[in-house]
Amino acid sequence: MKVRFLIYALFLISVLSTKAQENFGASVTIKTEPTEKINFNESDISLFYQKQLGTKNKITNTLEYSNLKVNYEFNPYNFYADQDKFNQIKNTFQYSGVISEKTKWQVSVIPTANFQGNLDFSDLTVLGDLEINQKLSSKLNVILGAGRTSIFGAPKFTPIIAFDYKMNERTNLKIGFPDSKFSFSNNDRNIFSLTNSFNGNFYHLDAISNQNSTAEKAVLSQMTSAFEYERNVTKNLFLNFKAGYDFNKKYNLLNNSDHKVYDYNTGNGYILGLGIKYKQ
Repeated sequence: MKVRFLIYALFLISVLSTKAQENFGASVTIKTEPTEKINFNESDISLFYQKQLGTKNKITNTLEYSNLKVNYEFNPYNFYADQDKFNQIKNTFQYSGVISEKTKWQVSVIPTANFQGNLDFSDLTVLGDLEINQKLSSKLNVILGAGRTSIFGAPKFTPIIAFDYKMNERTNLKIGFPDSKFSFSNNDRNIFSLTNSFNGNFYHLDAISNQNSTAEKAVLSQMTSAFEYERNVTKNLFLNFKAGYDFNKKYNLLNNSDHKVYDYNTGNGYILGLGIKYKQ
């Protein structure tokens, strides 16, 4: 009963935003991240809604489900190998507005349920952030903010800072933390990007999985540098490709105080991803 209510609550936030619907989108992505000892394969499906509220405010809502499969074939110790599947249900609600001609703001509220197999209320975590976008010139913006994020694995408060420079109508450069991006479009259908991001996630472990251990969370984090390409196939359909490398990749087990109890020492590895997206 608790599980049904939790799923309903996460879905309800998404449904409420559709009453103000203006734009709709859906996407499916798959990616693989093999390392020296462990292979990670993830699939993701999401639904997106957006609505402009007057001339100054906008709301967006994204409901997402992802599944992570972990292959321990190359792990010589085969430690905790029963932890081979993880799930996440996440809803991202964003509200953005205009303070003045040069200043904008955005707040995000992100309830997320990260679990191994059995979903319960204890798996629910609320993340989010607040950003201020200040226009310094016709081409340069500075973004400042902070949030409770999972970019380092376990949820914690992190800063947000970026300088966003629009070189011309087809070229844009964003340098900052946790995300940086250089994008170029040679026509209306192609977008090429070089990206660098700090990213991670966490999953609550089932009781049966950690009955002989103090571990309560599996956490992953890395810095990813990648080349990305998006192709506008038709008016509403987009295909995207991603290839890159994960640096400083970590896969650890934490106890209830977020202290490390085991380190898989996975090593770094490359990343490949494919996706399809529909927007209207």
